Amino acid sequence: MPYASDYLGHDTPKLGFGLMRLPHLEDGSIDVPQVCDMVDCFLDAGLTYFDTAYVYTGSEEATRKALVDRHPRDSYTLTTKANAWLGNPTADETKRQLQTSMERLGVDYLDYYLLHAVQDNNQQVYDDYELWNWIRGLKEQGVIRHWGFSYHAGPERLERLLSKNPDIDFIQLQVNYADWNDDANVASRLNVEVAEKHGVPYTVMEPVKGGTLAYPPRVVREIFDAAGNGLSYASWAIRFVASQPGVLTVLSGMSTLEQVQDNVSYMRDFKPLTADEQDVIARAMSALASVDQIKCTACHYCTEGCPMQIPIPDYFAAMNRKLIFENETDAKSRYARTLKNAGVGADECIGCGQCEAACPQGLPIIEYLARTAEALA
Repeated sequence: MPYASDYLGHDTPKLGFGLMRLPHLEDGSIDVPQVCDMVDCFLDAGLTYFDTAYVYTGSEEATRKALVDRHPRDSYTLTTKANAWLGNPTADETKRQLQTSMERLGVDYLDYYLLHAVQDNNQQVYDDYELWNWIRGLKEQGVIRHWGFSYHAGPERLERLLSKNPDIDFIQLQVNYADWNDDANVASRLNVEVAEKHGVPYTVMEPVKGGTLAYPPRVVREIFDAAGNGLSYASWAIRFVASQPGVLTVLSGMSTLEQVQDNVSYMRDFKPLTADEQDVIARAMSALASVDQIKCTACHYCTEGCPMQIPIPDYFAAMNRKLIFENETDAKSRYARTLKNAGVGADECIGCGQCEAACPQGLPIIEYLARTAEALA
């Protein structure tokens, strides 16, 4: 199949800036001055792709201040998304998100526009609202230049969606080496195979799995350390994904200037993994599969409608300190700190199931909350 850059008619750098996990100040607001430095570093490296979304709180406004207001419009490409299920918007409310996003961003067109987080329990909403034809119309009007959808489900549904929408420009998939062979849940490899079968390029989200692969379990770190190339653990994850032939760009949700500097150091002049490096990744996959952990990416979709307002990802991060890093003291300290800040514990889950319906990873969240409370409370 042709490379994604050929498909869309231009050469897109293989690293994109994911604007979901921006740095925050103590008052909870986004640290715009630091984001400015991050954006400048990214652009200075010749990288141009920026990705945000209507539901990323404060992100679109911060993107305007750090990027749009400070750099020529033709020096970058910009992506955002319309979400038809978080907060249960109506069809008209969902369509109005486009205008709101463009006002927040301060632009009069978008390079890429996505229907956000299509999955098993919400595709019907996108269908009922007739958003597929709506987004096509936006391209015909010239408001957007390329359209697609981000996706969190299995290969069978993806096959149906791509067959039904052969004119789609691109899609966004969750791909990383941790989920590559996880056929039952994320199904990274299987979804990539469907996209490649249809000749549809894809951007990648969660290449470092919510930061988990930036400092993986000890058994995985030892494998990468033995390879001796001196690169960061995150670099292995990002380069693995960027080496797939159908990739348009790989989104890294960067939170600090140091993360940007590390990423651009090996992605400004990207080289696909060698055969020896692919073998290192294969051994890392096998080692990681043996480690007990909660595979949460901290996307926070689960917290939006939680009636108890439980900070689920924070509790799971604490539990993973015990499971992955075998540090029970730190895990209990993190749990206690989260409980103090939130005022509600993992054991206060009422089992309503809202979180599990929203989780892109398909996690048994209710069970995991009970397990976390039992181990750390």
